[in-house]
Amino acid sequence: MISSGIFVLPGIAFAKSGPAMILAYILAAVLIIPTMLAKAELSTAMPKAGGTYFFIDRSLGPLLGVFGGFANWFSLSFKSAFALVGFGSFAILINPDISPAEVKAVAVGICILFTITNIFSVKMTGNIQVALVIFLISIITLYVARGFVSTKPEYYTPFMPEGFLSVVSTAGLVFVSFGGLTKIASIAEEIENPGRNIPLGMMLSFFFVTLLYVLAVGVTIGVVPAEQLSGSTIPLSIGARQLTGNIGMIVLSIAAIAAFITTANAGILSASRTPLAMSRDRLMPKFFSSVHSRFHTPVSSILLTSIFMIIVIVFLNIENLVKTASTLMILLYIMNNVSVIMMRESRIQNYRPKFKLPLYPYLPVFAIVSYIVLLFNMGAVPLLISAAFFCSGLIVYFLYARKHISRTSALMHVIERISAREIRSPSLGEELREIVIKRDRIIEDRFDRLIRQCEILDIPGSPDMGTLIQKIAGILSRRSSIPEKTLVEAFREREKQSATVIRPGLAIPHIIVPGEKCFDIMPVRCREGVKYSAVDEPVHTLFVLIGSLDERSYHLRALMAIANLVQESDFEKRWMEARNTEELRDVILLSSRKRDA
Repeated sequence: MISSGIFVLPGIAFAKSGPAMILAYILAAVLIIPTMLAKAELSTAMPKAGGTYFFIDRSLGPLLGVFGGFANWFSLSFKSAFALVGFGSFAILINPDISPAEVKAVAVGICILFTITNIFSVKMTGNIQVALVIFLISIITLYVARGFVSTKPEYYTPFMPEGFLSVVSTAGLVFVSFGGLTKIASIAEEIENPGRNIPLGMMLSFFFVTLLYVLAVGVTIGVVPAEQLSGSTIPLSIGARQLTGNIGMIVLSIAAIAAFITTANAGILSASRTPLAMSRDRLMPKFFSSVHSRFHTPVSSILLTSIFMIIVIVFLNIENLVKTASTLMILLYIMNNVSVIMMRESRIQNYRPKFKLPLYPYLPVFAIVSYIVLLFNMGAVPLLISAAFFCSGLIVYFLYARKHISRTSALMHVIERISAREIRSPSLGEELREIVIKRDRIIEDRFDRLIRQCEILDIPGSPDMGTLIQKIAGILSRRSSIPEKTLVEAFREREKQSATVIRPGLAIPHIIVPGEKCFDIMPVRCREGVKYSAVDEPVHTLFVLIGSLDERSYHLRALMAIANLVQESDFEKRWMEARNTEELRDVILLSSRKRDA
């Protein structure tokens, strides 16, 4: 996050709204909150590589998935190009007479250097990254502390020379400064304990960096004359020179260059992984997912990303570059908030985020409306460029991707629920089940294996116990080769001995059967309830167990597993809301009960 948004952008923002750019940064920070929380929910529910692209594809479908992937790819590329242009701008400190074309040439040269670095090696140790971040934060903190006592009140007047609308448009411009906040979602698959660490990391970053931005921008306005600050691409360096002379300017410039290095290099790295992920999902040609046999890097994706960045650097000026990056980012944020709504409204049982966005649906709806307002204040050029990207996505989808994919999305599940028509193509629920198993490190035990292989009954109406026993015995007889009559008599005898209802709404009929190494289970749901003669309240959930005498020990362990399962706070709600037997099966398989070693 600490890059061109603070080292370059304040001068451009000041030219648009004057000292009120402080409010623009605050407004941009406030508007990022809903998307931060939305991506926290999505990434804790689906901690998969690809982040934004993966969420959009699985929630809104592959058509918008292609556009979302392209927009994510291009916005990262634009942000990295912006960092490189910022890097080039600091060449002014070495040669004050350098021309804009030469600045771009420097940026292109650095882009080529980082491209080579990414092809041959992408390893950068955590210690180096931590050291760079500590260095950056320390320098900016010292700058703020030194500048705070030297600000001149008259530099803040007039505070809002261009009116409030200029603050709104400037907020859209500086929105890109917060682009790094949610990029952690792109590597969610590799994060330890994502349910805790992703939301916590995002929130700590948000509060700390927002405070740093606002203080640094506020100090810069207070120490740099308006005529020097307006339009400058090295605003903090000028501020440091005002405070401590050329030494301060050099130190701030070194800090800026360090920020650009990490942002641009990491930007090429992460942007090039979007075509890689899309190719693996068969939304782009296969060669984009090819990895070099020696360097283990996606050379095709890296080269394509770098070529695109060079084109952007050469043909777009800084303001249009920043506006386009912000526009694409805003479009992605709209789609992220729509994605949360789709995932929630699909009511897929296996959508189980560890963190939930609060104030649903008001917060995502507020975000969508606010971002649309921001978009219309961005100007024609960024919107036209974004429209061109959207059209490119449509072309890729209809000419290539559509014939290679058949998976469903949350949107299709919403349509299914509204129209009451069943979707028969591969289900998103199945994919989410495997994601949750991996995320929660569920190690399958014998009980899980039995549930995967068993038959589950979803009984309509409200049958009496005798009718239900007959139906259960017929199915279990076919599975175990035990005569149906034997099973019926055993179940009836068991109910005569003592009712198997263990709590209101729940029963566990279980019997011992002849033979050896025989054990089976049959979960049963009856929404209207089964009538038991021994109890007044109807039973909605049954776990039927049969086992031979040599399985007595496991019989007790299965009873314990069921007891742990039904004690979960949301078990009954999930069980009753499941739409079919496969969702009932997933309610059991994805429970947090303690598994056998």
